[in-house]
Amino acid sequence: MADKLYRDYNSYLREIFGCRVQKITLDAGLSCPNRDGALGRGGCIYCNQKGSGTGAASFAGISEQIGAGKERLARKYKARKFIAYFQSFSNTYAPLSKLAALYSEALADPDVVGLNIGTRPDCVSDEKLDYIAALGETRLICMEYGLQSAKNETLELIHRRHTAEVFIDAVERTRKRKISVCAHVILGLPGEDIQDMLRTARLVAGLDVQAVKIHLLYVVKGTALEEIYRAGRYSCLSREEYAAAAGEFLAVLRPGTIVQRLTGDPHPEELVAPAWALEKQRNLEAIRAYMQEKGLHLGINYAKNSFPSH
Repeated sequence: MADKLYRDYNSYLREIFGCRVQKITLDAGLSCPNRDGALGRGGCIYCNQKGSGTGAASFAGISEQIGAGKERLARKYKARKFIAYFQSFSNTYAPLSKLAALYSEALADPDVVGLNIGTRPDCVSDEKLDYIAALGETRLICMEYGLQSAKNETLELIHRRHTAEVFIDAVERTRKRKISVCAHVILGLPGEDIQDMLRTARLVAGLDVQAVKIHLLYVVKGTALEEIYRAGRYSCLSREEYAAAAGEFLAVLRPGTIVQRLTGDPHPEELVAPAWALEKQRNLEAIRAYMQEKGLHLGINYAKNSFPSH
């Protein structure tokens, strides 16, 4: 547990497997209904042509990506077991037969102990969830759903093209099958203040969500957000503002929530702003310092929540 301020993901995995477990980020070459025209074109305003991923599918298959990831992460972290993380684009957005082949290929590696499947909450049919639930009988499975904000006006502004109610429905159907859920949220979205961010925290805390990823909104090249930023119509949070927002967000969550991520992790060659987003360790230290100064820890304000009805 990270200084007992929050429950970090690495500690959680070590508790289960007794060794260092690392995620291998995978690009399955899938698309997104917000890019291929089913819902829209161009994606969310912060998403580039790689779909917030690596672009690895253009030169390597799943097995090759896993092999390279294992070698790199074993060398860097002494990791012995791995989670296959389907990250790029929407990883349930394909026929079940294709998804089953991709997931099976990842799980065929004896050192892969589970799957994390990143996707949109409007891309999960009951049929796909039934299949994924069956995988979860022998492996650690987690569905990672992008919520980003509880405020539908914000979701419309950033071109998510789904509502918070769709996220709620996906979580409830997923948990009905006893599959773990990780909610992705973004702090610093255009037009949002701290109360909007805490409203998102309360929505997540009011649902049966096991984990959370908190992202900083940073500006990447080749996105609609870059155009907005360069036109002077969006300002990024400062490090101090982000640390405060993240610390207050954690305090509202359900006690025991696993914190998979606490800040963004941009590719240096793609980042436009803010420059401090590249300083991951300093950013984590700023969040911890804020929480210590304010006497906060994960879930301390959970009992004070007034949860949204849904």
